[in-house]
Amino acid sequence: MNNVKNIYNEIKEFFNVPITSIGTSEITLWTIVYLIAFTFLLFYLSGKLRKWLVYKLLSKINLELGIRIAFGTIFRYLVLVLGLIIILQTVGIQLSTVTILLGALGVGIGFGLQNITNNFVSGIIILFERPIKVGDRIEVGQIAGDVVNVSMRATTVVTNDNISIIVPNSEFISSTVINWSHHDRNIRFNFPVGVSYKEDPEKVKKLLLEVADNNSGVNKDPAPDVLFEEFGDSSLNFNLRVWTTKYITRPGVLKSQLYFEIFNKFKEHGVEIPFPQRDVHIKSGLNITA
Repeated sequence: MNNVKNIYNEIKEFFNVPITSIGTSEITLWTIVYLIAFTFLLFYLSGKLRKWLVYKLLSKINLELGIRIAFGTIFRYLVLVLGLIIILQTVGIQLSTVTILLGALGVGIGFGLQNITNNFVSGIIILFERPIKVGDRIEVGQIAGDVVNVSMRATTVVTNDNISIIVPNSEFISSTVINWSHHDRNIRFNFPVGVSYKEDPEKVKKLLLEVADNNSGVNKDPAPDVLFEEFGDSSLNFNLRVWTTKYITRPGVLKSQLYFEIFNKFKEHGVEIPFPQRDVHIKSGLNITA
């Protein structure tokens, strides 16, 4: 029994040996183990609490998912701040010492962490103003895809090639963003079509509308329509305008389907698709006699 007690006392003394100090507070090995263990537990439990708040509690009052996520994220950060203060106090680290560290951190933010701070503030703006939200189809810069996650620092966008791109939140605040589904996922696309001058415009319009009506990806309401755009250099130019919800993330697929069908429809009805033509007139030079 005495041996066990001696071993316990030796372990206790080993963990209580001061390693360093912060201000007037001594830091022991036990302090470090305590901080690591309870900080990990705090982050784990705050994450679980955030999910419960977003998907269980707030879902009962019919708030939109983006607003619930914003409240849940802010709530988690408040819990983390309060929890860290309590953990520091329980191990004997004075808040005055923490204030000194935070002051040094503030200097670091002023000189080296501007981008992180900018992205953090931008994340708060996005979560509350909601110019973009999870599920939106967006374009920012050269990136186009679906928003799958909005965090405090960055937003995850998945492209049509199933590539996840992490975009800093500041890009959505300082840059021009195209949100294809800000209000709903009903989008209109325009597809130019040119035919020979010898073709009847009414016939062309009828054939184009038939192609659009027969495509399952084209919405019936609003209905597709055809505009006679202009008399081009080599063709009569039309614009087939269609609305779609199904192909908002794959406009190229819809374009390919329609153009395949338009080609077949024109071929079936003898409608000529012209190629650029130019008339070249050659004038003979002056005859010069000696």
